Amino acid sequence: MFRRLLALLLAATPALAQPAPQAIKVTIALAANVNTLDPAMTATVGTDLSVLSHIYPALLLRGPDLKLQPALATSWTAIGDTTWDFKLTPGAAFADGEPLDAGVVKWNHDRVRDPKINARIKAWFDTITSVDIISPTELHIVTAAPYPALPDQLSMFFLLPPKWTATHNPAAETLSGGRYAMAENVPGDHITLHANPAYWGEKPAIDTVIFRVIPEAASRVAALQTGEVDLITGIPPGDLARINADGRATAGAVPSTRTDFIKFNTEVKPMDSKAFRQALNYAVDKQGIADSIFAGDTKPAACQLLTEDYFGFNPALQPYPYDPARAKQLLQQAGIPQGTKLQMDVPVGVYLMGEDVAQAVAAELQDIGLDVTINEMDFGAFMNKYLKARALAQTSFLTYAWPTLDADGLLSLTTSKTPFGYYDNPEYDALIAQGRSTVDPAARRAIYAKATRLYCDEAGVLFLFTQPATYGTSKRVTWQARGDDWVRAWDLTLKP
Repeated sequence: MFRRLLALLLAATPALAQPAPQAIKVTIALAANVNTLDPAMTATVGTDLSVLSHIYPALLLRGPDLKLQPALATSWTAIGDTTWDFKLTPGAAFADGEPLDAGVVKWNHDRVRDPKINARIKAWFDTITSVDIISPTELHIVTAAPYPALPDQLSMFFLLPPKWTATHNPAAETLSGGRYAMAENVPGDHITLHANPAYWGEKPAIDTVIFRVIPEAASRVAALQTGEVDLITGIPPGDLARINADGRATAGAVPSTRTDFIKFNTEVKPMDSKAFRQALNYAVDKQGIADSIFAGDTKPAACQLLTEDYFGFNPALQPYPYDPARAKQLLQQAGIPQGTKLQMDVPVGVYLMGEDVAQAVAAELQDIGLDVTINEMDFGAFMNKYLKARALAQTSFLTYAWPTLDADGLLSLTTSKTPFGYYDNPEYDALIAQGRSTVDPAARRAIYAKATRLYCDEAGVLFLFTQPATYGTSKRVTWQARGDDWVRAWDLTLKP
């Protein structure tokens, strides 16, 4: 009788027997504002899409090892050259109960490709001719031509709920279908996310994620060292050793998928001269700049814009050596007199150490007798000049990366068929087009080997180096460091 009474008393007081576990919270610093909450209206990985990947589902995701992982899609298979089959997780739903099925995927693709929507990411999916629903958990995506990188591109295609979107503004509101739901959004200051109790996948280990906007690198470092934030990125390389020596946080760097370079506007003189472009490549000590500005955490680019992480990277190419004498010979060969004036457009506050790199390059071009003027401008003005007015100076500082990690995406930015190009070479254009005309990996590698060698020989840009991805973590967490700009809470692990 006593044992039965004791059991009843214990059952009646669970709060005393089982205290509620403490919620786990992490804070991540962002270097810039989140500009929109509509994933179809942004291609910015490090801020907008990183945050939105916590809220909205994708068919596939790229892990810290830079390999594709299942997400809503459990499998993906090429059927012939122009059709991909995707099988979806059964029973998935948005937080309001709307099913997350093949119909939702089709609706989102139709929305992005609708000219009236004018989606920022429309160009990524222009080759899609139809999305065919096979069943609620299976669909086919059909393209007009082979699109071997389609699964990679889908890793940054996030799905909105159709019924909810019809009566809400997705640029300013969210409805979760992913790991987290938005609890608070103070534009320009912070976004707070809580774990989505209706999430159809594995429950996240971290209950609350706060994204704080801290534009200045020094302020991000200070917030890390005082314990206000758990993860920061974009640290000046010279600060890494100081942070580690201080002992209150940990800092490091990994190679990124982003290449720094000086872009040439070959539509204006003297940039239309191959010999002149080659001279500029010989004139710059890439390793010296890397050692002085990036503390040796990077190496010169191998005469191509692709890094080793990309499909199509050409391992046979080597950097232009530092050879000022050869540079001066080529200037004479090109008929470029000493004192020739060059303008260099440089966006400020956007690329890691970008202004410092541009100054160093300009100084070395001065050393071979050129008169270089740097025009610094905010990123918005730079992009308007770059793409809308198409009026870049003879040279400009830029970095390129492409989230598919496929040569097709990144090298397409360098052809005459795009406003990004400023370079017209029919042979090169034909090779890039040929590379996307087949899904045979060996054939594609051979084509991109020819294309990258041609662009190297033509000195299509002044190749610099791979940009290091720098980061810092608080002592309470570890982060699976990655070089592709994604910042996600589930790559963090709390230390015991």
